[in-house]
Amino acid sequence: MAKPILQVALDLLELKRAVEIGKEALEGGADWLEAGTPLIKSEGMNAVRELRKNFSCPIVADMKTVDVGRIEVEMAAKSGADIVAILAVSSNTTLREAKMAASKYGCKLMADLIECADPVKRVKEIEEFVDYVCVHVGIDQQMAGMDAMQILEKVVDVANVPVAVAGGLDADKAAYCVSMGANIVIVGSNIVKSRDVTKAARIVREAIDNAKIRTKIRKMKSPEKYLDEIREIFEKVSTPNISDAMHRAKALPDVYPLVRGKKIVGRAITVNTMDGDWAKSVEAIDLAGKGDVIVIKCSGDSYAVWGELATRSCMNKGVAGVIIYGAVRDVDDIRNIGYPVFAKKEVPNAGEPKGFGEIGVSIDCGGIIVRPGDWIVADDNGVMVIPSERAYEVAKRALEVRKHEERIRGEIEEKGRTLAEVVELYKWEKLKR
Repeated sequence: MAKPILQVALDLLELKRAVEIGKEALEGGADWLEAGTPLIKSEGMNAVRELRKNFSCPIVADMKTVDVGRIEVEMAAKSGADIVAILAVSSNTTLREAKMAASKYGCKLMADLIECADPVKRVKEIEEFVDYVCVHVGIDQQMAGMDAMQILEKVVDVANVPVAVAGGLDADKAAYCVSMGANIVIVGSNIVKSRDVTKAARIVREAIDNAKIRTKIRKMKSPEKYLDEIREIFEKVSTPNISDAMHRAKALPDVYPLVRGKKIVGRAITVNTMDGDWAKSVEAIDLAGKGDVIVIKCSGDSYAVWGELATRSCMNKGVAGVIIYGAVRDVDDIRNIGYPVFAKKEVPNAGEPKGFGEIGVSIDCGGIIVRPGDWIVADDNGVMVIPSERAYEVAKRALEVRKHEERIRGEIEEKGRTLAEVVELYKWEKLKR
């Protein structure tokens, strides 16, 4: 097998940054640079022209064409693209027109199999029109747990043209794809969002160059098998990262940490109780497992439903932390212990253990619903609630937010730019009508 090709997807909005990052990626061993779809939509064909002007390597224009194949391929080719990506779900007529334009203007076609219901069947149907096929699982599908590597093995077994693969690849996954027969690996986020793009590209380059062993394809994980990965990611990201990943979702209102600098990550054990009735709050400790988070909703905050002794009991059980939408006492002792407790109010007086209320029910904390098993992530910024069915997706999106911010942070610190300059703020402010 020939040396694998490393294609770096410049999925950015800012052309100046794309050129800078492209230069760093080539220094790290990238072979091809891709004008990503977001960049093309932001800058038009000027994105391709600028990459062509600045680089001698092959330039890929990720047009994601689905209609008017002739016109869009002609545009990209005249702007300097060597390879144009068109969607495999396009009609054969569109593909035929695209092929004619590619032949006329001296570029090649790559068919992107994203969203193909039967990618193996489609590969056989379109091979006469294209020079490459690309096994691609999109970002939204990746967030839901889909994996391009599950499709790759089937496609490489039937394809008679070189096969590219894209979709959340890091160095290990890229090497795995090469070992399965991929000719081209397309890496975006894990290189372009890195603080050191050259180093990140070099790591992928070395990994794919040393990939030799064809290993058994991995099976799709069930949602429950993602629990360790979800927890690991949530430990890495902040609540602002999570809020951004959830379209600026709000934290629990009016809840604050007793101990600064502590973080809570875990699944919710929910308690609904009356103001001052601490019976169910304490009973929940016995039901909680290691790594769980007890979330208590009180009808008021005049009397405490939690204190030092309950806190020590949680520590014995390995409970990750406690969120109290109500009042807490023994605050000095809890701070001395250093255990993560968040609450609305601090009072000296406790109520009585009357035993009213419920454990394991949905609770409404200031308009935010918390259900048993939902994920809780809390830090000094606030307390975020992530629905259990979306936890993997939100975790992956939050990680992407963190990577993006880390790259911007590097440009501010190392290149002396302002945030407005890096993100071209004035260009992207909402137009006033």
